[in-house]
Formats: sequence, structure tokens, C-alpha cells
Amino acid sequence: MENQIVKFIREKDYQFIKEIGQGGTGRTVLLSDETINEQFVCKKYAPNNPDDKLLYFDNFVKEIKLLHLLYHKNLVRIFNYYLYPEYTTGYILMEYIEGLSISEFLKKNPEKLNDIFIQVVEGFKYLEENKILHRDIRPENILISEDGNVKIIDFGFGKQIKFETDNDKSVSLNWRYTIPEEFTDKVYDSKTEAYFIGKLFEEIILENNLESFAYKSALNMMIERNPSKRLGSFFGIERIIINDTAPKLTFSGKQKETYKAFAESLSEALSNVGSDTQYIHDIEQIITKLKDLHEKCLLEDYVQNTGSLIKCFIKGSFTYHTSTNKRVSSTKLKNFLDFLKNSPVDKQKIIINNLWGRLDSVPRRDEYPSINVDDIPF
Repeated sequence: MENQIVKFIREKDYQFIKEIGQGGTGRTVLLSDETINEQFVCKKYAPNNPDDKLLYFDNFVKEIKLLHLLYHKNLVRIFNYYLYPEYTTGYILMEYIEGLSISEFLKKNPEKLNDIFIQVVEGFKYLEENKILHRDIRPENILISEDGNVKIIDFGFGKQIKFETDNDKSVSLNWRYTIPEEFTDKVYDSKTEAYFIGKLFEEIILENNLESFAYKSALNMMIERNPSKRLGSFFGIERIIINDTAPKLTFSGKQKETYKAFAESLSEALSNVGSDTQYIHDIEQIITKLKDLHEKCLLEDYVQNTGSLIKCFIKGSFTYHTSTNKRVSSTKLKNFLDFLKNSPVDKQKIIINNLWGRLDSVPRRDEYPSINVDDIPF
């Protein structure tokens, strides 16, 4: 019946394998589910100081909620949880990562440095997009699996935030690295996350005398103690990485013309972009949207809905021109779509990054005035 509570009364048994660790707020063990032949990490909430059980229990529940929001190849997955509020304890059943901390892995595999840096940036970019701060960045919380995949773990201090209104005040933890200047104002935000990731890689590079690091310009901007001088967006860091990669790849004259024709038409169609507007990062999502739009204009000379085309690349408020000479031809759309979807992933990133560069030049507005004859607001 509707709204009826469904109870599973059959108990689930796991085989204990070994202790993994004991932290300040709990014990972690490795368990085996022999029915499906899989291993899981089980984290029990059990602070060392019994007087702290009630104090930090809400943080433990918050960690469960955060992990359920996340799904990314570079973040640890949560599979299940068991809460016992009456005993102020609980368990989280998580993905087991068999590997090393980032510092141990790179000491043994220094040739993987650049790839690991890119993966860490991608993982924290995903957190940034979901407005989540990790707040406990240290080598032990970034694991590398045996096949070289980054896994960010331990969100016990994580927090979902609204960047525009809510800066975190809890900056009294024991920090591994020199604290940034914003701590004077008791601010911890996404710029702070970028700073600590930068300091982590700086430490690894210096300790192991690694000279093969390819993204020094990005790293130097990440570790600025002054937040006003710091590169504080993981999206911005990724764009610099892509720019640094671009000179190593080549495009044919025809490919450049295809890109240029479409990019110019798209940027000219836009009138203004809201200051709240963000670029869509998922290239597969962009390709899917472009395919759907192209199928709707197979018999047309021009894309009939310019707004839908713009929404393939950006999300947020914008205005666009509706005059005929500002419309994008369906041929330009098809050529660009074929060029993008048939390019390898590294080239796709450069194509989209260059397109973002075009759109960067479109005027930004905080508010939209009354509607112009030639503009339609979204």
C-alpha cells in the first residue's frame, strides 16, 4: 500500500577480514560479502573519547548524506549504511580500494605524476560543481589503486555549501601545510581546497625531486597564499591543463575551418551572458544535445531554436539575437558535431576549451533590463 513502510528483516552477514585503521572518530575494517564475492570497507562511528560521541554524530550522518550525492570515478563509492541513533553509532559500507596513498604511489611511480594530477583535479572539480568541500586534504585521503586510478576518500569533515552566502567557519583543524591568508578571516572555500591540493603536490614534487611535472604554471597559481592572487577554481585549473596540452596536438586546416565557422556563429548569436552562467563540462552530454538538435533541423537551412543550441554549451541566463543574419546554419552545426564526436578525448577537450574561450568574450551582465526587440531572455 502507498506510504507503507517496507521492512527487511533478514539479517546480512559479512566475514571479517582485517583491521584497516583507527581514527579519531571511528574504527575501519575490511569485510567480505561471500554471497557476491566482494570486499567492502566498513567504517564504524566510535570516537576515541566517549564524551565526543554525541558531539560528532551529526557529522557522521552528514558524511553519509554527502557520499550518497556523489558518483564519480575518482571518488570513493558508498554502497550502504546502518544507523543506530539510540546508541549514537552507525556504519558506512564503502568501496574497497586496494592501493597506496598518493605520496607513496608517486614515490614508486614518478612517471605517473602528470596523470595523477589531472585525475585529482577532475575529482575535486566534480566536488566543486556539487558545492561540496572536502576540508581534510592530506596524502592519506587520496588513494591510488593498483591500476593507477585516483580515489578521494574520507569526507568526515565535508560540507555542502552555498558559495554565495555560506563560508565555512570551522578552520581550527590541524593543518598539514602552511595555512593560507584567508584563515585570518576564518574563511574556507573552494579557493582554499585548491590551495591545499597545490601544497600537497608541491610537497610530493620537492620530496622526490620530480622534474617531469608538466603543469607548473597551474601549480604556482594554486599555492598563492593570498586568495586574490590564487587560481581558485578547479574548472579554471583544468582549462590551464588543457591549454598546456594543446601545443602537443595538431589539427588539420579543414578541422580548424570547421571549428572557426561554428565558433564564430555561436558567439555572434549570443548577445549577453549572465554572471551566474556556467559552462557545461560533460563532453558526452554536449554531443548528445547537439545530436538531438541536429535531428530536429535536418530539413532546415538554419538551426530553428538558437536558444537550444546555446544551452548545449552553457547553463544559466543569457540573451541571444533572433535576426536571420545571426542564426547558425545547420551545415555548420553538422560539420562541428562530426568533428567533435569523431575526435579523441584529448582533442575534444581542446575543442571545447577553445569554444569556451570564444564565449568568455561575450559581455557578462548581473541583471537583465527590459527585453530588447532583438533579444529573448533565458
